[in-house]
Amino acid sequence: MAAVLTRNIVKTFADVAAVNGISLNVPDGEFMVLLGPSGCGKTTFLRIICGLEQQTSGDLLIGGNVVNDIPPRARGVAMMFQSYGLYPHYTVRNNIAFPLRTQRVSRDEIKKKVEWASQLLGIDHLLDRRPRQLSGGERQRVALARALVREPTALLLDEPLSNLDAKLRTSARQEIKNFQQRVHLTTIHVTHDQVEAMGMGDRIAVIDHGRVRQVGTPTEIYQNPADLFVATFVGAPPMNIVTRNGGGYLGFRPENLLPRRMIEDDAATEFSFRVDRSEYLGSERIVYGVIDGYESKQPITAKLPPAHVAEDSIRPGEWHEFAVKNSALRHFDSSGRHRTRN
Repeated sequence: MAAVLTRNIVKTFADVAAVNGISLNVPDGEFMVLLGPSGCGKTTFLRIICGLEQQTSGDLLIGGNVVNDIPPRARGVAMMFQSYGLYPHYTVRNNIAFPLRTQRVSRDEIKKKVEWASQLLGIDHLLDRRPRQLSGGERQRVALARALVREPTALLLDEPLSNLDAKLRTSARQEIKNFQQRVHLTTIHVTHDQVEAMGMGDRIAVIDHGRVRQVGTPTEIYQNPADLFVATFVGAPPMNIVTRNGGGYLGFRPENLLPRRMIEDDAATEFSFRVDRSEYLGSERIVYGVIDGYESKQPITAKLPPAHVAEDSIRPGEWHEFAVKNSALRHFDSSGRHRTRN
């Protein structure tokens, strides 16, 4: 196991910078998630760490050693791809053993490592099956076992859950996280799914247009976004952003915008909120509308606990008195950067 450190990594294709100066420190044993929209450069950055892409400039260190010119096999990292890349004509046993055979590992050692990895991931009973006979979650574990038999110093995961259905993704997230904590393996996980990122990462690096916008724990990213991009990308529904008279921006999470009667704290900012429509989702109610006196590019949303709000108490087309505790307000300057209110 080893720390991964990048210093001002740049990767250009023609005149386009896919990765534009990323410096990131992933300590030994950390689960780091790279979160960002499709096309933001996160997979390219991961491929640079693995050695499948060569950076245009910048340094990459694994375990304290510069590996800029080291071939992929010699870097000691393993990468698990979105498609899993299993060979359909191979059994599970042979799929797991494949990277060891290419390294000319002895037959006895291959047998020992395949048994170790398959038992670790609970797939030892599947060794004689072929990929077409496996569920999506089982294929994922086979791909993970194949990565682990090399005993890598770091594990790189490129959208490994995107091919699973919603129910299976939830259990697979927990499986991967539990496994990573058990073996304490430095892991870098790429995803565009914020729920995945928030639920799995020790820390999250939010990436946009090849740059890191913020690095922090899930709590830090959610509660104190560094700028408007992070504020509106992380969260479902995203943070409400309003402005008045072209000045700075004011942000607040939908769950913090509540009917005034529900907020006991006097230190709150009141808003006149016209509800346009309402969605009942069982555990919560989402209402959409506009706030009087403020401008917003997107509909304002409030996330209400239905146990406290009767279905007919918030009527579409009517104005209602809402408020946000001042402690839950976030202030951004005219350039979109978060600032501490004076």
